[in-house]
Amino acid sequence: MLLTVSTTHSPATDLGHLLHKHPDRVQRFEQSFGTAVVLYPEADEQRCTVALLLQVDPVRLARSRAKGLPDFSLGQYVNDRSYAASSLLAVALGSVFSTARAGRSRSHPELAATPIPLEVEVPVLPCRGGPAVAERVFAPLGWEVEATPVALDEGHPEWGPSRYVRLRLTGEVRLSDALSQLYVLLPVLDESTHYWQGSDEVDKLLRSGSGWLAGHPDRELITRRYLGRAPGLAREALGRLAELDGTAPAPHDGVDAAVAEEERARRPLALLRQDAVAGVVRELGARSVLDLGCGQGQLVARLLATPGVERVGGCDVSAASLRAAARRLRTDDMSERQAERLTIFQGALTYEDDRFAGWDAAVLMEVVEHVDPGRLPALEHVVLGRARPGALVVTTPNREFNDRYPDLAPGAVRHPDHRFEWDRAGFAAWSDRVAAAYGYRVERRGVGEVDPERGTPTQMAVFTRDPQEAS
Repeated sequence: MLLTVSTTHSPATDLGHLLHKHPDRVQRFEQSFGTAVVLYPEADEQRCTVALLLQVDPVRLARSRAKGLPDFSLGQYVNDRSYAASSLLAVALGSVFSTARAGRSRSHPELAATPIPLEVEVPVLPCRGGPAVAERVFAPLGWEVEATPVALDEGHPEWGPSRYVRLRLTGEVRLSDALSQLYVLLPVLDESTHYWQGSDEVDKLLRSGSGWLAGHPDRELITRRYLGRAPGLAREALGRLAELDGTAPAPHDGVDAAVAEEERARRPLALLRQDAVAGVVRELGARSVLDLGCGQGQLVARLLATPGVERVGGCDVSAASLRAAARRLRTDDMSERQAERLTIFQGALTYEDDRFAGWDAAVLMEVVEHVDPGRLPALEHVVLGRARPGALVVTTPNREFNDRYPDLAPGAVRHPDHRFEWDRAGFAAWSDRVAAAYGYRVERRGVGEVDPERGTPTQMAVFTRDPQEAS
């Protein structure tokens, strides 16, 4: 994949001073997913062009996913990452030109702070929403935008355009601003982000968007797409941007509403469950949350990014799952302050454990169906009778929805380890019984697509402590 930046500032070779890369040299920079090469196709007094060429190694890219979600599909090796600009190119740009992005230049400090004529070209760029979206995000920043659709097949014009555009930007912009805008907006236009997004991603976005993102008319679109894997982080970022200019985050409207609805429709059920649980946690105002049966830490990561949550715990009976959770959460790289917010430990939910107590809220997300029915009373006693969190959120499959899955045999459960699956009446009876037995009130909700006859694919019960019983 390729990106070029040109200038006609006189002398144009000053571009090398601003980028801290000499025009007479070809430099290579190793990345976890390939090699970035910086070279100058042209460099004279009238015009100077720097090219950032990223050579992606599909094997190294696949291996670099070890810290994120495992992927055993062929798609991690056969994809467009070798030729289409993406978040990979943005990461390489941020790394290779880090000093230039910060606007620092010892030899030319005044020039680094001055807008200069620039021309940016990206030959192949995935752009969801087409040229109109590219115009929307770049034009308000002072760029003249040419986003030309790339034909799906030039030999068959009747097939129409592909999802790629050829992007050309021209304008008088500070080089540091241009690089920061590209760092943010290339992933925004792309379909996906290749790297795991941690709790520090909001700070990265706000640093890169300093001076331009808060006042951008489409800052919500940019923020939601940039943090597309972590809606909780997007909400946090939008709140902080609103504080910068004293406005409230604007609701979706027009094209934005359609984009948001499309994104919601495409989200897997697992992420919808996380959305729902995080939403309940916010409603409850819980400051400490324990994920019981946390597995590989997906929900723990989401809770750490949820505004208002100060302390998060994760417990699982599997040591291997806890090791995977630690890798996902990058516990070895956490700051001391971040580490103080997180507790991960091994434990069985059917045995009393003092570490289960003292939490504002606890979560059993897709856990109870893995417990033998004969052991459910023990779990109920341990969690609601002994640990007694302020609230408990339980999600479990709705058996009635199973016939909507064509690959599932009639009468089969959704996972081989499921010991049972309740229908709606069974879940209601169970949740009513345990709420009454342990002094809680219960509210039931649905998660996912609503079928008028079958309900939703996931059932949720929110148990809150009965104030009379608590006293």
